[in-house]
Amino acid sequence: MKYITFTVPCYNSQAYMRKCVDSLLIGGEDVEIVIVNDGSSDGTLSIAREYEKKYPSIVKVVDKENGGHGSGVNAGLSLASGLYYKVVDSDDWADEAAYIQLLDTIKRHAAEGNSPDLYVVNYVYEHSADNTRHFSRYDKKFPVGTFCTWNDVKKFRFSLMLLMHALVYRTDVLKKSGLRLPEHTFYVDDIVSYDPLPYTRSLFYLNADFYRYFIGRADQSVNLPNMVKRYEQMLRVMREMTDRWTYEEIKSQPKGLGKYMFHALANYMLTTMLFVLGEYTKERKAAMKELWRHIKERDLKLYRKLRYRSYVAVAMLFPGRLRTAVLISSYRTLCKKIKLG
Repeated sequence: MKYITFTVPCYNSQAYMRKCVDSLLIGGEDVEIVIVNDGSSDGTLSIAREYEKKYPSIVKVVDKENGGHGSGVNAGLSLASGLYYKVVDSDDWADEAAYIQLLDTIKRHAAEGNSPDLYVVNYVYEHSADNTRHFSRYDKKFPVGTFCTWNDVKKFRFSLMLLMHALVYRTDVLKKSGLRLPEHTFYVDDIVSYDPLPYTRSLFYLNADFYRYFIGRADQSVNLPNMVKRYEQMLRVMREMTDRWTYEEIKSQPKGLGKYMFHALANYMLTTMLFVLGEYTKERKAAMKELWRHIKERDLKLYRKLRYRSYVAVAMLFPGRLRTAVLISSYRTLCKKIKLG
């Protein structure tokens, strides 16, 4: 039995993908690793085939035309046979001790016939410039090492979020949710971290620093100049998330989940505003206005909740260019705290 399917989307990843794949091979025959070559022009496919040949019962390779990160996640999910599904980006890796702890926990729960819909684990920012780390943990929000529901989860505040790095979904839950990510689009991780949540009811938080998130490459999507440049893609992602669940559907969720979903949407909207208005032009202001118009016409209650009864309302108190300056300053403060770039 395969307990976890790991998907590793790769695009021109030859310089760093081995560290990622080697870290996942520690799971042995209990896991499967789907390496998705997303139209690379370097030696990525050759390296992937090398692993597939050496570990034919563990590694699968998908060679496809370029479709972006979301396309790779989709391809991996379509092939997944593991009880759980986890995406690991090709420049990231899994911590060995935490990985063994997670796998042992999954196997124990499966043997007991009590596999939760979602495991939550910690992730760690690994900084290339000075080899320092920033730990993102959830032990103040979830009961530790025990099964729980969303009603046991404490309120999230400010910028703390359940990023994709922290989430290990049961595969059948993801497939039931109908998760399908847009192609040729950055920032689809946000969709993975939000859209399937209403399909999760049983949760288990493992206080283990499993996911190692590499920070330091100039081309990374979280760098502010790249974020501002790719604003249209974030608009696409934000529109998809606000289209996915209506105000009434979110409100009808278990109390803890409904509160978290509104919290998450508010943070995503602030990020979207930062992306779009990071360069203050007529075209970008119009694009932001169009997104608000779309949300208002589709779901007036959700529009009011986001714009007037969330963190967004504070940002909206500032006029035009000052709002942009405040958003950028806030993001840079966060970056400085965790050395994000």
